[in-house]
Amino acid sequence: MRIRATAAVAVVCGAAALTGAAIPAAQAAGTLGAARPWQLAGHSAPTTGKSAFAASATAATPYPLAVTFSNVKVAGGKSAVSVGTSAIVHVPYSFTLTATNVDVSASDFYVGLDLYRGSATSPSADLYGDQPATCTVTSSESSPEKVVTVETCKGTVDIYPKSDLRNADAGTSWHSVAWAIAYNGQNPSNPSDVSKIGTAELTGQRSPAVQRFSKLTVNAAPEPVKKGKTLTITGRLTRANWETHTYAGYTGQKVKLQFRKKGTNTYTTLKTISTDSHGNLKTTYKATADGYWRYSFAGTSTTPAVSAAGDYVDVR
Repeated sequence: MRIRATAAVAVVCGAAALTGAAIPAAQAAGTLGAARPWQLAGHSAPTTGKSAFAASATAATPYPLAVTFSNVKVAGGKSAVSVGTSAIVHVPYSFTLTATNVDVSASDFYVGLDLYRGSATSPSADLYGDQPATCTVTSSESSPEKVVTVETCKGTVDIYPKSDLRNADAGTSWHSVAWAIAYNGQNPSNPSDVSKIGTAELTGQRSPAVQRFSKLTVNAAPEPVKKGKTLTITGRLTRANWETHTYAGYTGQKVKLQFRKKGTNTYTTLKTISTDSHGNLKTTYKATADGYWRYSFAGTSTTPAVSAAGDYVDVR
């Protein structure tokens, strides 16, 4: 069972329950087993505020850390990441963190980034990293009133398709959230005074789409073939099923039949056909020259574009 390494906070009926490194991934996928720091309503990071060492003694919930986030980037700015049926996908992220009167070097100060689907207050799915982000101080300014520290933070969101995703999660309805939490000496598993714990978050940031990895095959026959004779070109379009952990046919999708003549670098579209109820493709075309045949799929919001490797046919 996958164990969550990053910190999380839940506030239920006025009583706080914190879970640190013991949130099973099965709880994090779909219905969350515990809320994340950024899910605490009313605790957006202020531009100035209490330091990590000056929490209110009367607060019933974690207090807002004086931490802000900027320059958030996920997957290097790519528009989508694709996830298969079993391989773990490591999605890189980075952001700039600016902290005022917060001890960012404390061993119990954690920073990270999640991807969530749906609303920030009630996400339907949450993808996170095996480890918190790693941060490097880029500047620090001190005055009698405050210490402002700027850090560059980097990490990965680690997606486990066998536990983190359902088919309905595919698409563009994802957001990213940068977060920070300062435990200030409190036990993450059983804090004695939740009011001494500080959180900050920046929700609703751009996220790449999370897509179901696709595969496309092609076979042109017979090989070799006489010039002017008919080739039969078959293939199949499949995509990852995150619930059965297999690849299943993608039905009713338009796919282009393309040809590249030997000695050239460009494929030309000859016709467009649709996959059947099992994702299968089959069509015919007259052979006129040596070259490569392939199918090409443009992709959808839930499934990435893919082209089959060209199948070479010798025309005699």
